[in-house]
Amino acid sequence: MEIAVPIFIGTLELQSILIGKEGVTLSRPLTHDLFLDMLNAVNLTIKKVEVHELIDNTFRARLVITGGEFTNEKPMILDSRPSDAFALAVRKKYPIYIASNVVEQAGIPLNFFTESMERNEKDNDYNSSEPLDLKKNPQTLMDQLEQAVAEEEYERAAEIRDLLKMLGPGEPQSDSEPDPEL
Repeated sequence: MEIAVPIFIGTLELQSILIGKEGVTLSRPLTHDLFLDMLNAVNLTIKKVEVHELIDNTFRARLVITGGEFTNEKPMILDSRPSDAFALAVRKKYPIYIASNVVEQAGIPLNFFTESMERNEKDNDYNSSEPLDLKKNPQTLMDQLEQAVAEEEYERAAEIRDLLKMLGPGEPQSDSEPDPEL
């Protein structure tokens, strides 16, 4: 099963990521470009970006840096916001890893998004003021989660995600073929 880990970032951070991803060169360097130029000037390189923890609904990332006295066995580790780490990674195509415990905590099946979008096109009965209810059908909660994400109501989305996790493995199955890994 393919899993997505939604990590929400701000508009300015997204703009920097997109500029880096598209390889746009500006007349003056952005902060992320300046940081990479500084690393290069002292012969250091980001080996990889890791999203390694999720604490109190906050993702924690780090940069693994090598060069000079820092080796693959003993790299420099710098704490980072995921958005900054991603902005750096896309500029130089550094690999981005997400720890399995983070995927377990925050992962959502990828087909959830596509199936929810199809359902929402057919029936848009979401009400963001409606209180969360443990007795609700998990499918209804999944619909509400997708809508909250679409409307950028991230705190509500986190509440619904946590509620779905509390309900456990009784999540609804899709109409498609069953997953052979189950």
